[in-house]
Amino acid sequence: MVSYLTRLLGVTVSKTSIPSNWKRALVVCIHIGDDRSLVTDYRPVSLISVFCEQIEHALASYLRQV
Repeated sequence: MVSYLTRLLGVTVSKTSIPSNWKRALVVCIHIGDDRSLVTDYRPVSLISVFCEQIEHALASYLRQV
């Protein structure tokens, strides 16, 4: 599985583009307050692809080192 993901990352980096389905996120509202009728008592959470999230983390770490 790791070799497949490494190859997929290599192809993505060499093409310098991200597949469109990786850019999509499902936004879910999480209740954080007391009153469920108030919009301000919710916060949005974006659920994205785990692979895309890991690539984001790896690239951010790399860019902090440069």
